[in-house]
Amino acid sequence: MTTYLDCNATTPLEPRVQEVVWNYLVEDFGNAGSRTHEFGNRAKQVVQKAREQVASVVRCKTEEVIFTSGATESNNLALLGLAHYGTENGRKHIISSSMEHKAVLEPLEELASRGFDITLINPTAGGWVDPAEVQKALRPDTLLVSLMHVNNETGVIQPIDQVARILDGHAAYFHVDAAQSFGKEIQNLRDPRIELISISGHKIFGPKGVGALITRRRGFKSLPLRPLMFGGGQERGLRPGTVPVHLVAGLGEAAAIAISEFEPRRQACLSFRQGLLKALEPMNPSINGDPDRLVPSTLNVSIPGVSSEAAMVALKGLVAISNGSACTSQSYTPSHVLKSMGLGDDRIREALRISWCHLTEPVDWTPVLAALLGLR
Repeated sequence: MTTYLDCNATTPLEPRVQEVVWNYLVEDFGNAGSRTHEFGNRAKQVVQKAREQVASVVRCKTEEVIFTSGATESNNLALLGLAHYGTENGRKHIISSSMEHKAVLEPLEELASRGFDITLINPTAGGWVDPAEVQKALRPDTLLVSLMHVNNETGVIQPIDQVARILDGHAAYFHVDAAQSFGKEIQNLRDPRIELISISGHKIFGPKGVGALITRRRGFKSLPLRPLMFGGGQERGLRPGTVPVHLVAGLGEAAAIAISEFEPRRQACLSFRQGLLKALEPMNPSINGDPDRLVPSTLNVSIPGVSSEAAMVALKGLVAISNGSACTSQSYTPSHVLKSMGLGDDRIREALRISWCHLTEPVDWTPVLAALLGLR
């Protein structure tokens, strides 16, 4: 039986979340917008409960949670939704990094085509953005700083808390793509200086097709976001369309469990990592990313003399792993994340991403190691 080790692409569905999703898909299937009968009222209450559950993770107000289809849509809404305000106010400069997910980099390309000035900061060799580089890049006309919290390929935690402090007193908004960190690296996402947070349900053991954008107010003022779609006025006018009650309820349940079981999940992931590193020792792997800044559930390693493509073929039937983002995996191209870190071509070609979770079954590493040694 193949062991799934690609949790950064998507996580398994938590059984308790599955029960909630099924109930509101099949049993209590009402539309939260139906206000004339009990089916709609129950659905509305469920959506409100989920909003409270998501808000509790980052300690924002419930009305600051906007449900979306996932982090990609949330990123687009955060970046493109500010474009009109930036243009109207002469603030058309945006700071981000060269190792962001394509769900940020491609909206930034679109903004560049509209005349915005985009500054992309290269990370250190350890895979993290130096806050001093953000400070140097800041300008009076900077509209937004957009940085991921945890890199999806390396698992390196970014110093968003330090960036938030740098932005104190500056008018720039701060957006954090928290697809890989929501419910897993909690404390820094509670910083009120982070006004925009993108999250995705299927990264925290919830269903695919649902996520949220946190839109923290500044004082009593809502953020100057404009919707990308029109028709219906749901989600405070920022995301129209019928709310998928079953998916939203699943996201809420996943968020609540993430808080209540945070520490045991973390310890389970740390224990798995310890066993993985011990198993890989005979291969003399190089860890891509600062080992002192990694989340407990991700490891990006290059095994000398073994290409990642050959390794993934050799390991089929044993473990399911990847060599980069699932969004760009249909055809192999060198990782833009590892390239931005300044790694050499051979090391990039040999890079494997291994990601796990508290639900991951124990692995017999003996056949895995034998398969890898056979490629040398």
